[in-house]
Amino acid sequence: MSFLEHLDELRRRLIRIFLFLTVSFLVCWFFSDRIYNFLSIPIRRAISEAERKEIPIEGLSGEEKLVSITEASEGQAGRYVFSSPAQIGGAVIEAGASVAARVAKDKEGRIGLFTTEPLFTDNAVIPAGVRLPVEIEPGAEPPPPNEEKMIVTTAFEPFSLYVTVSLYTAIAVSIPFLLFQIWGFVSPALYEHERAYVTPFILLSSISFVVGAGFAYYVLFPPAARYLLGLGSDFRILLKASDYLDFILLIMLAMGIIFQMPAVAYVLARIGLISAGMMIRFWKPAIIIILVVAAVASPTSDIPNMLLFAAPMVALYVVSIFIAWFFGRKRTKEPQAEG
Repeated sequence: MSFLEHLDELRRRLIRIFLFLTVSFLVCWFFSDRIYNFLSIPIRRAISEAERKEIPIEGLSGEEKLVSITEASEGQAGRYVFSSPAQIGGAVIEAGASVAARVAKDKEGRIGLFTTEPLFTDNAVIPAGVRLPVEIEPGAEPPPPNEEKMIVTTAFEPFSLYVTVSLYTAIAVSIPFLLFQIWGFVSPALYEHERAYVTPFILLSSISFVVGAGFAYYVLFPPAARYLLGLGSDFRILLKASDYLDFILLIMLAMGIIFQMPAVAYVLARIGLISAGMMIRFWKPAIIIILVVAAVASPTSDIPNMLLFAAPMVALYVVSIFIAWFFGRKRTKEPQAEG
């Protein structure tokens, strides 16, 4: 194709990408609050752990221990403390309020926790015998510990946060389509037999991106967050939601891109541009590049966190060597038709 034809092809593919991203964004917008809550779970838990001071149980007999609220037995009495603001009927209850309560069964035979004394609030009186918001049915999941919330400083910030979440999620969901469009633009420069690698490349690359983002969310970020917030134990932690969101999305996107290493190695090895021997010969420069990338991607400059980011990249490089060894081949030209 001529230069202008290449530009026209690029324009058409960019329009397709834009339209697909727009549709994905609109779909993600309807779930933006759930996506934000999911992304904020690690930092809210880390803040709650940093804010709490753990005190070991020391009792009269030495046999005292905590049990799950779902293991409370019928007839057991005590005081229930509201860990967060609540509203029962029209009564507004502030966090920290408490009321005497007892485990019992209601008239329908359902077990629960019920008040045994009136609870006075600013606008109402909750009488004795009212069910409290605690699930203690047999087999019920114990409620999660109360988690801190991040802060916003402007009225517009929640909207912009949801827009950011929706946009990044739309990009992540659109990865297979984006890769297909990129491949479609590059493939004319390849031989016919090399274009057959599009399906395994897109499949492997999409899976690698999801695994990389999940690895950052579940493995890398929680210990890094606990370490950072542990340094601020002498301070009242007020974390801006926008700062955190930019931070975790950057880490997840970075690890999703880094985890593309095996997919890229597969394609380049099949085309014949790299080989396992070449990757082994250049292992020293590769390690230096990995350490530099880990130092940039790591949220802190300490050695343990940097190694935590570098370790999966080294493992991916080793996996890429095996992929290049197993799938590698010398590059050959397109067979010429006879006659």
